[in-house]
Amino acid sequence: MTVVTKQHSRKSRSVDKEMNRVTLVFSSHRPETVHLASRAMRCHDAIFLEEPPTPQFHPMLKGDIAIEDYLLERDIEFPEFSYRTCELFRDLKKEGKALYQVEPFLDVLGGIHDFFAEGGTFRDFDPHSTQFQVYQAEKRATGTLLNYYQTVLKGSFEATIEAVKQFARADAARIALRDKMRARALKPLLLSFPSAYVEAGYIHYALWRELKKRLPAPVHLKPVFLMAPVVKPLLGKHQALGPGDILTLLYVFHPNIQGERLDLLAARSLVYVKLLEKEEMTEEDGRYPHTRNEVETIQKVEGLSFDDCRTLFPKIRLVKTKKARSIVEAFLSTSNQPPPVELVV
Repeated sequence: MTVVTKQHSRKSRSVDKEMNRVTLVFSSHRPETVHLASRAMRCHDAIFLEEPPTPQFHPMLKGDIAIEDYLLERDIEFPEFSYRTCELFRDLKKEGKALYQVEPFLDVLGGIHDFFAEGGTFRDFDPHSTQFQVYQAEKRATGTLLNYYQTVLKGSFEATIEAVKQFARADAARIALRDKMRARALKPLLLSFPSAYVEAGYIHYALWRELKKRLPAPVHLKPVFLMAPVVKPLLGKHQALGPGDILTLLYVFHPNIQGERLDLLAARSLVYVKLLEKEEMTEEDGRYPHTRNEVETIQKVEGLSFDDCRTLFPKIRLVKTKKARSIVEAFLSTSNQPPPVELVV
């Protein structure tokens, strides 16, 4: 749990509520986002990171622990991004910015893992507790994801579509709970500073809704899509959301939604995930390589019909990304679809 120090509590009483400014920044954990995030973070007094508190964070910020050693203790999916952000956080700390790690869902989940490692079971949880809510949400999401992995390898196209939707629905419920818990934890902290930068994953739109419900009216809450200057000229949208992301967001805001649109999004997502670059890329791979790859992949799949995806699925389901791209590009070249717009920024 994140605690406001006495110094910050005194500061909060002196802050004019009309001056509170909260910027909720949606982005992904990619190296290409760091310089844009750096510029935005420096315009705020406090930065609230989307990660659970770790005891070595502040020693790392002060230089008492090497960044490499700090990252070794964590489960890092994007090493280049993580290293560069740690360097940025050290600079921000030197400039007098306050930095907080606030992600209570993941904090509670880590505690649950430790509890189970020590011999505890889910039966020990109070069914009305936060721990039980987190356990149930994580269990459902993990179970449906494993079912998807199994189905996509050997199941029929129709069975795989259902597996995609089941996981998206469970993941949406987990995301909604995460955002609700995070908004609750953030509220008192955000009121302690004249301006605050809140880091949010690109799909956590519900956090905007949850914060808006909780923050008093004088607080100016502004959503910012970090990569919008790059994406909007190409797609006419603030973010490059793949079909699976859109499907999940529909379930976040409309848990009981049904219809053919969901089937089409699930079908396109099967093609999209096979074409998308999985490895972390730096700007040695070109300017905004991940954004460019996402935009180009969205453009490839957004014109595919449900039957197109049914045709492509057995051809690409077991091949690697490069081969899948060649198969889909050959298919598109004979289907009279317009070529994708070239990314120029």
